[in-house]
Amino acid sequence: MPPRPTTEIVPPPEEIVVTSTRVACDGGGGALGHPLVYMDMGDDDFVECGYCDRRFVLGKKRKAESEYHSPAARDASSH
Repeated sequence: MPPRPTTEIVPPPEEIVVTSTRVACDGGGGALGHPLVYMDMGDDDFVECGYCDRRFVLGKKRKAESEYHSPAARDASSH
């Protein structure tokens, strides 16, 4: 059976510009999120989340490597 032509265009993954090579992602939180994961870009200038395919791209302004991009503000009790 030949493949059916697709008429729907799949949107590209969300791209987030960050200022550190270390990032954290929870998929946006809530019921549609995923477990909180921490990622390091290493020598690259981007990293993609293995759960939700968000792409974190290193911007021109950079912060210290000890800091990371937090996907959402959290209170101390949720850590």
